[in-house]
This record gives sequence, structure tokens and C-alpha cells, in this order.
Amino acid sequence: MKRRSALVLFTAVGLMAGAPAIAQTPAYPAKPVRIVVPYPTGGTTDLLARLVAAKLGEKLGQAFTVDNRAGASGAIGSQLVAMSPPDGYTLVMATISSHGINPALNKALPYDPIADFAPITVVASTPNVITVNPVMPAKTLAELLAMARAKPGALSFGSTSAGGSPHMSVELLKMMAGVNMVHIPYKGAGPMLTDLIGNQIPMGVDNLPSSIAHIRSGKIRALAVTTARRWPGAPDIPTVAESGVAGYEASAWFGLLAPANTPKPIVELLHRTVAEIVRRPDVVQQMLDMGAEPVANTPEAFGRQIAGEIDKWKKVTAATGVKVN
Repeated sequence: MKRRSALVLFTAVGLMAGAPAIAQTPAYPAKPVRIVVPYPTGGTTDLLARLVAAKLGEKLGQAFTVDNRAGASGAIGSQLVAMSPPDGYTLVMATISSHGINPALNKALPYDPIADFAPITVVASTPNVITVNPVMPAKTLAELLAMARAKPGALSFGSTSAGGSPHMSVELLKMMAGVNMVHIPYKGAGPMLTDLIGNQIPMGVDNLPSSIAHIRSGKIRALAVTTARRWPGAPDIPTVAESGVAGYEASAWFGLLAPANTPKPIVELLHRTVAEIVRRPDVVQQMLDMGAEPVANTPEAFGRQIAGEIDKWKKVTAATGVKVN
């Protein structure tokens, strides 16, 4: 009995000693959370981040705010998050550009796309869409490619950034279709679309969500999506492969990352909550209307996806010789 009493007393003392530490650990989130978007306002990354931020705020009872930190094809905002405290209060809406293509193009990135981040989940994926100003005579991608072949280097196209997934989608197209077109990089979807609508450039490529409203209004004409299959939210737009470039496929994804060493319970809570959000029928429909499709894979699967994208785009950049200053 004496031994048992001593054990009970020892355990009680231990629990009392640990109680202040436990009590001092606040429930997450205990204050507003910042989601850094490493691109300008108005693009697909921004649109999806704002949708998810609003829903996370509703579910978790704290404000989730969007902070646009554009520049260097997503590198500036991504570096900011990589250097932030690993406490769950600074996240990044990463993309195939910032964490798949950038590492393949730029050996001097100020962050390691794998080692410096804790994957949470891919929120959504989307095709890129090849569009033209309505005054362009080409009504199909096949007709556009015929124009490009007839006058090599005469046709220019705008994209949302140098080295971004829209740009690289066309580099892949140029390689596979055997055409030469001149790239005009912009600082985001907004200014590129403004010039395309104003007929300052004849052709543009963008993530579908930030272009879909202009396509539906007739301000620009969609020729093809870059995914292997037609997109459910825009089934009337053919694929590049259907348009005569067999085997062509490229798509974009958008996912939440935290700084490396963020506590696993916080990562798991964010993954679980985002997964619940993007499975809601109203959110699914909202994303489809935007031109995106919900994903919500596991943190482990997201980590493997990032590694696979880096390997894929290293091969593409080696084959095309494309460089970004």
C-alpha cells in the first residue's frame, strides 16, 4: 500500500508540474492566419486562396487573410514563408510554378521547394487555356498552329509570368508541334488579359479560372485546354491533344504549404479542414464554375507530387533549352 501511495503521489506531482506547460499552449488558431499568395491579385492562385481563406475562417473561428507578395515567378512570396516561424500562422498558396517549374529553371532559388516546407494539401487543379483575341482569324488551335508554321517567329503569345505554368505549357506545345512563337511575359493574369482583350497581343495562355469569365463574355476566344481531357466546367473547349498534338498534357495545381517543422497536429488540422471544405457541394460547384477542380490529397501525397513535378520539368527545360532571366 505504501508503494502504491507513493506512486500515486509521484504521478500527481508530475501532472501538476506539467500542467502549466499544457495550459500555456494555446489552441490553434489563436490569432489571425496569413496565407501568402506569391502572385498578383486577380489570378487563379489569388482567387482560390481567397475562397479557401474565407471558408477556413468560418470553420476555425479566426481570420485567414490573403497577402499578395508577387515577383520572380512566385519566388519572393515563397521565400518569405520559408523564412517564417513554423507555427502555422504563415502559409503559402504554392503552385506548380513556384514549387515545380521554378526549381527546374532556377538553380539559385532562395528556398528549397522540398526541405523548407511542410506540405498540407493540394486545394485544386486546373488546365491552362490557350486563347486569342476575337479578331484573330484562327478559330481552332489547328488553324493557329498552321499560321505559326507558315510564318515562324511572327506570332507572339502572352503569359502570366516567365517560367510559369502557362508559359511552360506553350514551350511544351512549341516543342511537340514544331512551331516557333515569341513569348511576352507579364506580371500576372490581370495585365496580360487586359492586353489580350485590347488586342495588344494576339494570343494568351492562362490558368482557366482567371480567364473563364472573359471567355464566357466573348471578350476572348478559347482554342484549347492543356489537360488530357476536357474540363467538366467548360466541356465545349477541346484539348490540345484533340486539336492535333497527340500525347500533349499539362496542368496546374494550387496547394497550401507551411514552413518546415510546423507541428504535425497543425498540418493535420489544416489538411482535414480544407478537405472538408472542398468536398462541400457548393464549394465544388463554385470551383467548377471558376474552371478548377477540388483535390485535397494528403500531405504525404502532396510531397511526392512536388518531387515528381520538379523531375518532370527538369526534363522539359533540358529538352527545350528555355531559360528565364
